[in-house]
Amino acid sequence: MKTLKRLFASLLILTITGCATTESQPEYLTYVKAGENVPVTQFVDTQGNTIDLAESNNNKLIILFATWCHDSQRTMKHLVNSNLHLSPNVDIIGIGREETPASLDKFADEYELNFPLVADTDRAIYSQFANSGIPRLILLDAGNKVVKTIIGETENAITAVVW
Repeated sequence: MKTLKRLFASLLILTITGCATTESQPEYLTYVKAGENVPVTQFVDTQGNTIDLAESNNNKLIILFATWCHDSQRTMKHLVNSNLHLSPNVDIIGIGREETPASLDKFADEYELNFPLVADTDRAIYSQFANSGIPRLILLDAGNKVVKTIIGETENAITAVVW
């Protein structure tokens, strides 16, 4: 019984000190700003198709996300439940940060996504847009200039998607 009390006390101390860490979350930095050209214009999706932003005169929505992230999952659900993903005037590209093509294809099936997904296995794409924080929504105009950036850690980031 004494050993059990010591074990419980040790776990309690570890828990309390773990919660009291002074480490703070890194500051969210966005490396692209309204009016700037998008830093990446070509992608290869999980099906092997090349996507060249210059080939479309539509507005574009780039979503930087992760399949395991609850905010990303919520944003994708809101996107699918909106009319935005059905618009013929908007191209949507999802970029899975540190994801594989297989994990993205599974996610696309589960969430019934109708737009291409790009695996960014090593953050090579993501790191050109931001340092941390997902989902990130990058709105581009028809000429591929950044219109707006949104950190999607809100209840419904899709409502802020307006060009």
